[in-house]
Amino acid sequence: MNWFSRWRRTRILERHAIPHPSFDDAVAALPILRGLDTSEQTHLWEAASLFIHDKTFSAAGGAGIDDTTQLAIALQACLLTLNLTEDSYRGWNEIILYPDEFLRQREEMDEAGVVHHSRDILAGESWHGGPLVLSLTDVASSGQADGVNVVLHEFAHKLDMLNGDANGFPPLHRGMDTEAWADDFSSAYENFCKRVDAGEDTAIDPYASYDPAEFFAVLTEVFFEMPGLLLAEYPAVYRQLQQFYRQDPLKRLGGAS
Repeated sequence: MNWFSRWRRTRILERHAIPHPSFDDAVAALPILRGLDTSEQTHLWEAASLFIHDKTFSAAGGAGIDDTTQLAIALQACLLTLNLTEDSYRGWNEIILYPDEFLRQREEMDEAGVVHHSRDILAGESWHGGPLVLSLTDVASSGQADGVNVVLHEFAHKLDMLNGDANGFPPLHRGMDTEAWADDFSSAYENFCKRVDAGEDTAIDPYASYDPAEFFAVLTEVFFEMPGLLLAEYPAVYRQLQQFYRQDPLKRLGGAS
């Protein structure tokens, strides 16, 4: 970090830091943040303060945005990057909030060149190089350690997009084995798709079988929300996410991995 970046960071924290009572209340309201030590909480407080200052929160569809909502989003987004670089969410600025699930028109061309139109109802969406969109209803239910978290899901897509379109293969850290990542995720994805196709009522959201990008995002949700479940079902993927996020949620939340 150069001198200007350090100066700017210090200036923002001096002038725009999250009030500590608000931070403490927000952390207490999110069970997935349980077990953070003092150093981690300080780091999260700084990161979330910078995040809120640097990102623009926009309302759509009559949504109402308050400080509590912004803080809940910032804390969960910054949980993912707690031990990553502070520029992990670089290259985009806006978070658009709808009051509830929203409709998106899609156009897709098949192999024969025929364009198909569809309408999807979404709880969240991430655009490469563009905004991130969230449903406030789904934000309100995120972070409760039940395995479903639209905030973590969409911000995982943003990390995946740091090296191009989301494909379940984000830029790995030095020392991580790209072949091992590909093998572990591919094996788990193939197994999960077979289970879903066979009609199994999986504990992990079957939406993870949609494509490798969604598999990575959904398993990121499970990694932070219900780490014991992921470790039991796909231990190799758990280890890969441990290395990628440089965290061990199971250990932090009182388990053992």
